[in-house]
Amino acid sequence: MIKEVLVVEGKMDVLAVNRAVEADCIITDGFRLSPRTVASIGDAYKRRGIIILTDPDPAGERIRRFLSKKFPEAKHAFIPKEDATANDDIGVEQASPEAIRIALEKVRTLNWQPTTLFSAADLIGAGLSGGTMAAERRARLGAKLGVGFANAKTFLKRLNHYGVTRAEFSAALAGLNGETREETGC
Repeated sequence: MIKEVLVVEGKMDVLAVNRAVEADCIITDGFRLSPRTVASIGDAYKRRGIIILTDPDPAGERIRRFLSKKFPEAKHAFIPKEDATANDDIGVEQASPEAIRIALEKVRTLNWQPTTLFSAADLIGAGLSGGTMAAERRARLGAKLGVGFANAKTFLKRLNHYGVTRAEFSAALAGLNGETREETGC
């Protein structure tokens, strides 16, 4: 059983989580966060801690940002968009039990005193910004690091806010570059 309470968007997300792990969940009902729901999340945050597991779409990111401001020590789990997409729908409920378990193994805590370890130059040098394949590379690297997919600016912010180390970044990037060479046969 996961100690923290998972915060998800809907009832179907709870069913998907329950297929993957044993955990208590609180449903936000999308962005219609009622005062009662926010109070329930606050109680769980104080007693057991929370893990925010929202859909990898703009609405899910909006909910994540809102909850992050209210609960700054919340943990975050990200399911890669490609692992949460099925039947022309994106969401936690579309993810396989394995994808959910992997996301929960890579939980990150937002650091409100971010580092400045990474810069825009790091992203450009790694092919994560400014190139034709940059978005795809960010998505794949974000999955490896457990920080999810984001545009270049948000990705950089996550690298510096979620405690990603230079060693983690380099190892994940080396793995990504190795996969790319295998795919292209070079």
